[in-house]
Amino acid sequence: MSEQRGQQRSREGGQQNSPLKTERGITTIQDGVVAKIAGIAAQEVEGIRMGGGASQAAGGLIESITGGSTGGQTRGVSVEVGEEEAAVDLTMTSEYGKSIPQLSEAVRRNVINRIENLVGLRVTEVNITVSNIFFPQEEQDQQQLEEGQ
Repeated sequence: MSEQRGQQRSREGGQQNSPLKTERGITTIQDGVVAKIAGIAAQEVEGIRMGGGASQAAGGLIESITGGSTGGQTRGVSVEVGEEEAAVDLTMTSEYGKSIPQLSEAVRRNVINRIENLVGLRVTEVNITVSNIFFPQEEQDQQQLEEGQ
């Protein structure tokens, strides 16, 4: 990922039309901000869950014990943020019966749109790994069992 970004930067030759660099100063965006926006944007697409099976299970367990959030917006999200560009890697679980290529493209479009519009960074790539599938009916049944106890 970083090699491609480095090559991309050298081709651009220090382009100065970023909304984050103005004559009045420079705005720096931290990786965590971009990761959180990417995670939220990805979860806006129906039919996906962020993270792989193990990270979802661990996150759910910790949330049930602590009663709080464990940073669920960034679970399964890795970013590289430069001065003008960002690259995103996502690991997610797909709903059984939904087209993985269509879900991936919807996630990719939404993540790029949100980061570019909210942060002002150009997104060079969004790589997606689908590590598992889930069955919504099984999740509902499990939730009902837990509520009944």
